[in-house]
Amino acid sequence: MSVESEMFYIRVPASTANLGPGFDSIGMALGLYLDIQGRYSDKWEVIPLSEELSSFPSDDSNYIVMVAKEVAEYYGKRLRPCRLEISSEIPLARGLGSSASAIVAGIELANIAADLNLSTQEKSRHASIFEGHPDNAAASVMGGLVVGWHSDEVTDVLSFPIEGIKVIAVIPDYELRTEDSRNALPEKLAFKDAIHGSAAANVFLGAVLSGNWPLAGEMMKRDRFHQTYRAHLVPHLPRVEELAKANGAFGTALSGAGPTVLCLVPESAACSVQETLQNEFPDFDVKVLDVDNEGSKPVILSDEQMKPTWIG
Repeated sequence: MSVESEMFYIRVPASTANLGPGFDSIGMALGLYLDIQGRYSDKWEVIPLSEELSSFPSDDSNYIVMVAKEVAEYYGKRLRPCRLEISSEIPLARGLGSSASAIVAGIELANIAADLNLSTQEKSRHASIFEGHPDNAAASVMGGLVVGWHSDEVTDVLSFPIEGIKVIAVIPDYELRTEDSRNALPEKLAFKDAIHGSAAANVFLGAVLSGNWPLAGEMMKRDRFHQTYRAHLVPHLPRVEELAKANGAFGTALSGAGPTVLCLVPESAACSVQETLQNEFPDFDVKVLDVDNEGSKPVILSDEQMKPTWIG
């Protein structure tokens, strides 16, 4: 990968984690995006194109740049300063992987600006180290449905493309900090509960990979690791589950730490579920999303080349 080109683009998808029973190990990439248009410069500039991003630093103390510098330093490299124009469709602190997308964007920036030639697995490893677990991070890198295991020594992640479903995201008009949601979890779990929770995650994954979406939806309700303990922080969860099921959804779960709730639905039911939930929660943003099966996309162009079709 060469750094001689004048312009580069980075696109990173949002993500959802857990999907019910797959706590800290199962995630999925979603069709909301963080986009960066970059050009090499004599100093660092970060220009927000989305209102939500305007509160973040506009120099090299920006989190994306800090991640990029740390990754480059890991390989003994220094970054060339860049002028970055950044926009994002991913709402902050809503359980849709906004922090993971920033981390992955930083890794992709380091990969381009320090000419690292990182593999997908190396990107996922770095992202999981920053995040502490692979569900959101690896999903944003690899796309599709991911299942992963992470420790201080190694990160193992598999990715599977997902077709034939839509995701309905019920995004509240309030934030929920991951730290607050994590603090709601118990320090210990009974052995029997751990067995049931692990079995539900295993069956969920098997159901998804065999295309048995009704069974996958049932497993989304059988989590033993987190949803019960976080339910009081997300009071709209039971009503979303009730209405979604009545309108043909396969299953409903917290998205990551919340407060977004997502529903997996057949394509034919997406409009009905979206309309019903938007009517029930008029102050919330209810979106129909695709699963992103491609993951993060870095593109380096010379001046005479056309920019990617996904850049407006």
